[in-house]
Amino acid sequence: MLPFQKPLRALIIALALIQFGGGIGTMPAAHAFDWTPSEQEIKNYRKSWNPFSHGPMLLQAVDIQPKGQASVREFLFTQISEHSYGNQLSSPLDRKNGPVHLYSLAPSLNATYGLTNHIELGMAAGATAFWARDTDGFNKGKGGPDTSDAGLSDTSLIVKYRPIIQDPDGWRPSVTHFNQLVLPTSKWITNTGKPPGGFAPLGRLPNTRFGEMGLTEGLMFRKNLQPFRISAATFYTYSMPGHENGVTTYSPDVINTRLIFEHILDDKSGFGYNVELSGLHGLTWRADGHALNRGQKNGFNIIGVEPAIQWKMGEAWVAAAGVLFTVAGQNAVDAIYPNFSLFWYWSKSGKVIMR
Repeated sequence: MLPFQKPLRALIIALALIQFGGGIGTMPAAHAFDWTPSEQEIKNYRKSWNPFSHGPMLLQAVDIQPKGQASVREFLFTQISEHSYGNQLSSPLDRKNGPVHLYSLAPSLNATYGLTNHIELGMAAGATAFWARDTDGFNKGKGGPDTSDAGLSDTSLIVKYRPIIQDPDGWRPSVTHFNQLVLPTSKWITNTGKPPGGFAPLGRLPNTRFGEMGLTEGLMFRKNLQPFRISAATFYTYSMPGHENGVTTYSPDVINTRLIFEHILDDKSGFGYNVELSGLHGLTWRADGHALNRGQKNGFNIIGVEPAIQWKMGEAWVAAAGVLFTVAGQNAVDAIYPNFSLFWYWSKSGKVIMR
């Protein structure tokens, strides 16, 4: 199967569900897809414990928006990095100074819309600014290269399909299929320079190579166990071939992993804390089998932990703030990532339904 066929197949399935009403009750049961949640299962879930609150900082919501409900998210992600890891997976105790000091800001705007009770459409766009210094020169008091740039970041188009909704009376979790197409608008529109390391900052979307077209597929899981919510996900990103100085370029694919633990302390205010584990793993191969001629050919690993707090600001507003920091790395930078997020929800019924 070619790399683009899986996302295309998922999109065709989504369109078929919209066209034929699979699982929505508009077709006779004999013609409906019985692997979509029934109306009764959706009602049972929406009546269960799930207070209106922000949710994870570093993962898209696993349960999709109800039909006709939308959200807009403003997200500010920053990075401060002055150390790096060698070619062995190690802890911050073994990190080394440099070779690059990197500071960046990455504001973004994410929007989602519940097309049906099974399918959600999304888009994410933003900007980026970074400053990078050669630490060898600066540490010797000689100054050194100081690189900076600012402009648009890449744009993501997203389709999420939820074939399974969690059972509030059992152990079955929600399961969602995630599809993402990354468009390199940073290169197409503003020709924004690539930050050292070459990656878009970790955030609520799977991490991708900056300035490159990519296709991401993933599986996401969530289970509510009052007063806790547990979410997890794994994403595989295929980097489309690029072109540079007349040469076709092939970068390694990457895998993103997420595990999030939420403890809601006050249902009414939506106040609680999160502990979020994030992993980014650079592979030594590509899904299409082409030999690598760009990027980190020997692979890399970054594992981070983020403590965060979340709270409700109003009937349609929720917010969260946290700091992600690296706890282990290999062939990668060691960094801290302060970040802040604000959600606004809209529903044509006038009442927001927590996903």
